[in-house]
Amino acid sequence: MFSHVMVGTNDIERSKRFYDAVLAVLGAGEAARNTAKSGHERLFYRHGGSMFCVSEPINGEPASAANGGTIGFQCASPEQVRAFHDVAVAHGGTSIEDPPGPRESKPGALHLAYVRDPDGNKLCALHRPA
Repeated sequence: MFSHVMVGTNDIERSKRFYDAVLAVLGAGEAARNTAKSGHERLFYRHGGSMFCVSEPINGEPASAANGGTIGFQCASPEQVRAFHDVAVAHGGTSIEDPPGPRESKPGALHLAYVRDPDGNKLCALHRPA
């Protein structure tokens, strides 16, 4: 359904350090970097047929996080959810909502972790058992 997801940043180098580390937990490589004709910088992360992008706003205005928006990343295990969270926090992210872990008390529950990136974008790491 989606070709890509893009978020804005006010500091492309800070975002690169953050997302290089966090997305490596999921198996994504380092970002492909691009400078648009307008001069703004963009980062493109490709993994598993998906693309996640980070960009300085093309209109020159400050980037802002979507109020009510969340970008979810599929994880292969509860341990990967925890690693995503911990690496995000270690690289300038902020842990939000409940601590990483199951969201239901029964076995086989969803494992979730929520963080905000350094620009305030809300990210979710999610493991859904098969």
